[in-house]
Amino acid sequence: MAGCLWGTGFYFGKLALREMSVGHMVLYRFLFATLGMMPIFLTGLKRRRRSQETPVWTGRDLGTLLLSAALGIPIQFLLQFEGLARTTVSHASLMVGTMPVLLALGATIFAGERLDWIGWLALGGSTIGAALIVLGGHETGKPGVTPSFAGDMLVVASLVIALGWILMNKSLMVVHGPLEVTAYGILAGTIMLTIWVVAADGPPPVAKVSWTAWLALAASGILCTATTTLLWNWGIHHVPASRAGVFLNIEPALGSWLGVQFLGDELGPFAWIGGGLILAAAITLTVRGHDFDPEVLLE
Repeated sequence: MAGCLWGTGFYFGKLALREMSVGHMVLYRFLFATLGMMPIFLTGLKRRRRSQETPVWTGRDLGTLLLSAALGIPIQFLLQFEGLARTTVSHASLMVGTMPVLLALGATIFAGERLDWIGWLALGGSTIGAALIVLGGHETGKPGVTPSFAGDMLVVASLVIALGWILMNKSLMVVHGPLEVTAYGILAGTIMLTIWVVAADGPPPVAKVSWTAWLALAASGILCTATTTLLWNWGIHHVPASRAGVFLNIEPALGSWLGVQFLGDELGPFAWIGGGLILAAAITLTVRGHDFDPEVLLE
């Protein structure tokens, strides 16, 4: 369910971007996400007041949380959706397919794990796949539906930043609960995002936003952000992490399909081959699950 809902994120984002700037769209998404996470946040506060065994947030923990929130919300999402504004939903979604491979690379660099020759082959295949998707971009016959190198690369850059976000969150989850870290992180990141967007773009529009855009924004925040986070954190504790990692690949597959079916996107032959390479690499790494522990990074 988390993978399916994540897969609709770019589609809903593209609908909202028709009526507002990237900053305002991302801000509304996280305002709705904060609303969706508020019950978890309030429940955590009540539990903390009642329990004397709840871990204390140290100054170092708070610093990590704030840095993680800054990377994971305003920086990552503004980059990602700026990329989406410059490319198609299908291209952006397929680029997200590189995330499991980036996680494997992150485990190798930062967690001291080793990637064997199959892992490196998958990493190389994913990189070639991303290049083919960029080369496979072409006009679709509809205005504003043109993939671009700059847009695709901004999405990839946001994924690299997301890797740092995941690693820092995991370090916090060693001591603090995943739901508590998630709720506090979204709340802190949304506050930072609000300050940045209002200063840069002014107050977000209200009166001129259509019902279609409002529904897309609410779905992006409540379903594609708050709900998916809760579903993923719950699921990762009930199935083997190596099996759970495979479901990340639903996102690029479903996202690219939505772009083709409903937004007029077209994928050239190079893009189809590139998407296949990315998904094959991601599935290879997550199904094997022997050379690194995805739970260290994906929880």
